[in-house]
Amino acid sequence: MHLAEKTGLWTADRQTAAREVERRIQAGELTVVRLAFADQHGILRGKTLVSGEIAAAMKSGVGFTTTMLLKDTAHRTVFPVWSAGGGFGMKELEGAADVMMLPDPGTFRVLPWAPHTGWMLCDIVFADGRPMPLSTRHIYRRTLSALAEQGYDFVAGLEVEFHLFKLEKAHLAADDAGQPGEPPEVSLLNQGYQYLTEQRYDEMDPILEILRTNIAGLGLPLRSLEVEFGPSQVEFTFRPGTGVDPADTMVLLRSATKQVAQRHGYHATFMCRPKLPNVMSSGWHLHQSLKDRKTGANAFVDAKEPLSALGMHYMAGLLEHARAAAAFSTPTLNGYKRYRPFSLAPDRAIWGRDNRGVMVRVLGSAGDPATHLENRVGEPAANPYLYMASQIVCGLDGLKRQADPGPSADTPYETTAVPLPRSLDEALAALRDDKTLRAGFGDFFVDYYLKLKQAEIDRFSLEVSDWEQREYFSTF
Repeated sequence: MHLAEKTGLWTADRQTAAREVERRIQAGELTVVRLAFADQHGILRGKTLVSGEIAAAMKSGVGFTTTMLLKDTAHRTVFPVWSAGGGFGMKELEGAADVMMLPDPGTFRVLPWAPHTGWMLCDIVFADGRPMPLSTRHIYRRTLSALAEQGYDFVAGLEVEFHLFKLEKAHLAADDAGQPGEPPEVSLLNQGYQYLTEQRYDEMDPILEILRTNIAGLGLPLRSLEVEFGPSQVEFTFRPGTGVDPADTMVLLRSATKQVAQRHGYHATFMCRPKLPNVMSSGWHLHQSLKDRKTGANAFVDAKEPLSALGMHYMAGLLEHARAAAAFSTPTLNGYKRYRPFSLAPDRAIWGRDNRGVMVRVLGSAGDPATHLENRVGEPAANPYLYMASQIVCGLDGLKRQADPGPSADTPYETTAVPLPRSLDEALAALRDDKTLRAGFGDFFVDYYLKLKQAEIDRFSLEVSDWEQREYFSTF
């Protein structure tokens, strides 16, 4: 029995997809195939195999060191892998041992910007077929299964803001390297502040058209391209998808955008608020609803009200756990600089009907089959598997308790409500004590995640900032 069979993933559909991958390789279309997995931050890592090795890899997997799952955003290993239990009570982590990535042939694509290259997203498993508990794609699938047991599928649409700059200088001298290395120097593609104007869009059209062509070539469900309010800022939106597909789309979008931009002399960043003059914060608004598995109907639709009772209960769960779930929707120190009043970003856990100042915006009307919620809390750097999983876990808790979200907030920055965390520290503290998210993700994963993110905070605390230099260097 090969590894794919041991995992229980070697379904008829997967076997059919694997045969199609083999056919394309045998036709001589490809020389190499990239096997990628999303790490704990949603960053794609992996290995590149020559095409003749792929048939075996789809059945037997490919090994990689477990330290890839133990690194912070500077790619520093946080856990002491040479100690007993790998520093985290898991024997499989000791000594930087291997774990397996198992290609999912249903995700196979040819990279339009590197047409000799195939690509597949992988699941992370142990050599005996057990799922790796630190795999965020596995955690998301587990929450989808819990939702399915209640009779629903998760439907999500992506609305993603990011920045596109002209790459002026890539710092590649030896002393520019490090963990992390020196970031590049960039310039603007437009001066911003002319939201949705055609002139600003046309200034960015050369790279936007290159990106559109490549994203379409990947088969991602791109819906629109827009210039945002800030300088060199854009927004891409995507048609709704079901289950794991929207999360897979997000990790591939980010990776593809950065690769294609770099090849053409640009720098794309999904960092929430780059430290550049006049640059605005970027958000990731997650549109979501539930589909009834029996009827296929949108469970958020009501014949008389803008949102069904079930939708109201689900939304109440999102609001009640918003402070803890922010650790997954806004996982960087930088992302909390976006939560400001009167800024088209939320700063407290409230909802409203078609109001862009609230955290959760209800979109639709009585009987509208497209009725859904827009959670405006996330940053574009979030791991999509964890962001979406947190929505399901919190929403299910609201359904279970038939929770009440309270009245619509028509004045969002004046309504008294629980504030969103002002820092990653606050979000981690809330997550540490949230029993619902601990039950949904598991104590093991939550404690691992808390330690991982705390390592970033600790490194940040040791740095001397520009603010400190200005504040104290002359005064004292």
